[in-house]
Amino acid sequence: MTEAGKEAIMDLQLKGKRAIVTGASRGVGRAVALALAKEGTDLGVVAGHLDGAAQTAAVCEAFGVRAVPLAADFADVSSVTAVMEQARVALGEMDILINNAGIFLQGWCQDITLDDWQRTLDVNLTAAFRASQYFAKVNLTAGRGGRIVNVNSQAAFHGSTTGHVHYAASKAGMAAMTVSMARELSPKGITVNAVALGIVETDMIAASMAAHPGYYESRIPVGHVAKPEEVADVIVFLASQPAAYMTGATVDVTGGMLMR
Repeated sequence: MTEAGKEAIMDLQLKGKRAIVTGASRGVGRAVALALAKEGTDLGVVAGHLDGAAQTAAVCEAFGVRAVPLAADFADVSSVTAVMEQARVALGEMDILINNAGIFLQGWCQDITLDDWQRTLDVNLTAAFRASQYFAKVNLTAGRGGRIVNVNSQAAFHGSTTGHVHYAASKAGMAAMTVSMARELSPKGITVNAVALGIVETDMIAASMAAHPGYYESRIPVGHVAKPEEVADVIVFLASQPAAYMTGATVDVTGGMLMR
């Protein structure tokens, strides 16, 4: 490669940064953790089960970074707070928070139990709020900036058509939370952005895809379900220095499903 070619490569300036990624044992969260590791970012790898977090952390450490596996019950506010504190202590500082943990429970609106409704809101929205609140409080007290990236869904804007009212409601809340936090925190040095994902090839969506063969593909203008790596690159960009002038944005990464 020529010297001119080397200069053309964008430096995301993520080497030596410290990031917390939730829901990182599989799917999009795992892909984000690996992409950050490749950029030289140390990681707090958080998942619902420690063994899953440890598997992702081991792969990340192959890139020469530190990756600390941590477990949390995302439906429990106290567990979210505790794991954020554990991550802060382990990493020393926090530069980036990726709120990716989520669940995708099935149920038509007339059949959804209150327990399923509440658990969906707790995991998909309240856990992200609590993690962000902790991140902001610690960094503002220390006079540090940072990046928060919320992993959202096109369902926040389109709603659900396949029996996921509770999921869509939680994601609509995340869209408003992203803008509201960005308005409060950006003047103090913490940007807050989100990505709206469409259909991504993960374990979470597998059952729904099997129950509705061809339905999801028919809704995607680019013609295929996304691989986790395809959306992870956009998330990592939002966490980087070149995205420093972006805040309060929800970036459409749906293959054209949303076009927003």
